[in-house]
Amino acid sequence: MGTTTPPRTLAEALRARGDESLAGLLRARPDLLNPVPNDITQLATRAGTRASVVRALEHLDRFALQTAEALAVAPDPAPYDTLLSLLTGDGLDDGEQRDDAGAAVTAALPGALTTLREQALVWGEDDRLRLVRTARELLAPSPQHPSPTGLGPTVAEATAGMSPGRLQEILAATGLPATHDPVSAVAALSSLFTDRTRMAELLDTAPVEALSVLDRLVWGPPYGEVTPNPTPPVKWLRDRGLLLPVSTRTVVLPREAALHLRAGRAHRVPEPVPPAVAAAAERDPQAVDRAAAGQAFTALSTVEELLKLWNGGGPAILRAGGLSVRELKRAANALDVTEPIAAFWIELAYGAGLLAPDGETDERYAPTPASDEWLDLPAEDRWTHLATAWLAATRTPGLVGGQDAKGRALSTLGPELDRSAAPDVRRRVLALFAELPPGTAPDAETLLRRLRWERPLRGGPAASATGQGPAPTEGTDLRSRLALWTLNEAELLGITGRGALSAQARALLTEGEKAAAARLAPLLPDPLDHVLLQADLTAVAPGPLERPLADTLSVLANVESKGGATVYRFTPGSVRRALDAGQAASDLHAFLAAHSRTPVPQPLSYLIDDVARRHGHLRIGAASAYVRCDDEAVLNEILADRRSTGLRLRRLAPTVLASQSDPGSLLEALRDMGYAPAAESADGDVLITRAGARRTPPRTPPVPVPEGPPVPDDTLLGAAVRAIRAGDTAATAVRKEPADAPSADAPSGSLPRTTPAETLATVQAAAMTGSPVWIGYVNADGAASQRVIAPVRVEGGFVTAYDHTADEVRTYPLHRITGVAELAEDGKG
Repeated sequence: MGTTTPPRTLAEALRARGDESLAGLLRARPDLLNPVPNDITQLATRAGTRASVVRALEHLDRFALQTAEALAVAPDPAPYDTLLSLLTGDGLDDGEQRDDAGAAVTAALPGALTTLREQALVWGEDDRLRLVRTARELLAPSPQHPSPTGLGPTVAEATAGMSPGRLQEILAATGLPATHDPVSAVAALSSLFTDRTRMAELLDTAPVEALSVLDRLVWGPPYGEVTPNPTPPVKWLRDRGLLLPVSTRTVVLPREAALHLRAGRAHRVPEPVPPAVAAAAERDPQAVDRAAAGQAFTALSTVEELLKLWNGGGPAILRAGGLSVRELKRAANALDVTEPIAAFWIELAYGAGLLAPDGETDERYAPTPASDEWLDLPAEDRWTHLATAWLAATRTPGLVGGQDAKGRALSTLGPELDRSAAPDVRRRVLALFAELPPGTAPDAETLLRRLRWERPLRGGPAASATGQGPAPTEGTDLRSRLALWTLNEAELLGITGRGALSAQARALLTEGEKAAAARLAPLLPDPLDHVLLQADLTAVAPGPLERPLADTLSVLANVESKGGATVYRFTPGSVRRALDAGQAASDLHAFLAAHSRTPVPQPLSYLIDDVARRHGHLRIGAASAYVRCDDEAVLNEILADRRSTGLRLRRLAPTVLASQSDPGSLLEALRDMGYAPAAESADGDVLITRAGARRTPPRTPPVPVPEGPPVPDDTLLGAAVRAIRAGDTAATAVRKEPADAPSADAPSGSLPRTTPAETLATVQAAAMTGSPVWIGYVNADGAASQRVIAPVRVEGGFVTAYDHTADEVRTYPLHRITGVAELAEDGKG
């Protein structure tokens, strides 16, 4: 290969890349694509902005970040050997363990540098490695934001502004020759601190207490406070420049001295290799799959019960959005789970598009039309629908009960529960599960350690390195909390069983929903078409019931207990509920006889007949409301009952009472008094109340909040790279200047300016010779751009040309071309 000129800027380094490498940069940092840069220079500028660099640093693993941190405290530019030495040490304190660590760092460093180069955080050849300026500013030490390495400023930085006299005192105390040149004095002190032999001799003369002070500062933070009259050990260190003043009360250990004490290492413990995820237990894979399938079935039953609970219209929506604490408790009691778990099921149903606000004036949550379609699916398809929705959801029910940035409580279904990192964490956790052998349950602590290694800056302990505020403790960062919630939610949903990833979940992650459903289907119990009626007014369902049977039975009886078998209890209220839904006593007798494997007990038959005989004996209508009954004695009994006082009843006729309460309140009040009234229409017919009739208008599931710009596909990347290349060709092409051009330099990037006649003549000549030209062009929206085109035809006020910028043939109106210039031959103007 021939000799190439080393790049002098990041733009030159990017310009030297191949198209595939540029596409890799845009794929790793998609924020650089919005909008597509005009040329390489604009791409390099955008890649160096603070927001983009912070986002790129957040996606580095621990060792790539340590490599960047080492470059931030290395000379700029730094040779590869200097960087390697900062990560491995100078070798003077090596033992066998240090040798092993150094070998691992040596093996991993090329890969880390490749990652940093691909993401345009580092550029230059190995003999002149440069960290982009913004990253150096973020990772370099300062009093406001100490370096993640724990190193302080260099001697030159710490002594800037120090008086020459003070420098002479330090030189004299360390035995260095005096010099009146401050630059020479700083260089001499720096040379002393970087000389292993002379520095060791100097420290041999230090008091033991002074060495203890250095031990407290060496691994950071390097700053300490001093009193106006420091102790003798501190004074000894300050006199010899081992502690340099930052302010009247603050001193700092200079970087060169700290590196000597650290044996040249920038980090106490380099981590070139990702920590392994340990196994907590090894189980039978088939037992894992069965346990996960059982929990998947429970998940389906719980979501179905939730939909049934809110079937006729769910709880009201708070003014600020979300569900009230009281309604969450009510749902938790109905589902027989704790409130955090109830919040998870509610959020899961909402994220899957099964629940939504109904949009009414008195807005409430209710099932969506999609919930009916979901209920009609086979059980395995219902599970894959829930699992897929959970994987992609950014809503985080684990936050419920906490507070937002303004101290307001976070509520279930509230507006502040989206965390864009949640889907990435869930998939990464499950991917780490999948790397283990089937049936292996991972150790949670080692799994969290691995996640922290992969993304150390994502809200974790090192977040302060980027100036994003104080770092949270190791166990409370958001990414770790999301991982712990993922472990619990995956077990609830049946993704995992007994702590290990199930085969159906593996199939869902790698092969898709159909493969996962096929693996799950044989493990789910078949629905039953019968129950076992008992003499104590209960029915036992020994397994899952077919949906029509379960729906009818849930209206006719109340669920008393759940588990492997479900116990239903028949009560007067539940029977009346079935009668209100339009069933006759004969229908109920026939239903029970058809679906019971045991004879219908006589007490149950008597209960149905007794409630049916009294059902509808009283009629409720609108006056505000009225009660009518053919039996005057019943109305007399109601009027005499003290509990009816609040209803403000009065007799209109021997068989009619009027009330100022609304029909619904009157109906409920009389039922509470032990009667069995029925509502009637204006025509006098009994109104049938269908269970579960309320549905929202068609709703789409909530859209996950994306974590930054979406990753572009290959087609968009290819088009973007071509546009950037072409724009760069236009921006860097050498143009011929007209003879009458002004002597002053035109502004960088300015469009060419020629008269219409000159423009027409130049493009006609270029069309005849097939030569490319440089034009300035203003589109219909008024946006100006510069392009390199090869004119093919000029007629009718238009020029048809091959546009190198767009990599296609286009037609341009001549009146929108601001000017044209010929390209210089052989790159000379």
